Amino acid sequence: MSEAYVIEAAGAAAGVVIRERGGFRFFAATPQFSAIEQQLFRRTADAEKAARALQRAANDNQSARAWR
Repeated sequence: MSEAYVIEAAGAAAGVVIRERGGFRFFAATPQFSAIEQQLFRRTADAEKAARALQRAANDNQSARAWR
């Protein structure tokens, strides 16, 4: 039986992680999180941290474009 967990960033699903040997494999829910697609994380919290970092980077890019 596999273990799967939803990973959220900014209140929305970023993807899911599925437990496998050595950690948790990330599968993106949207293209925004494809940079960490298939990445293996030791803990679910590590995957969530990476997803939040991508979300922050995307928000920063949108803010920067708004000022141009």
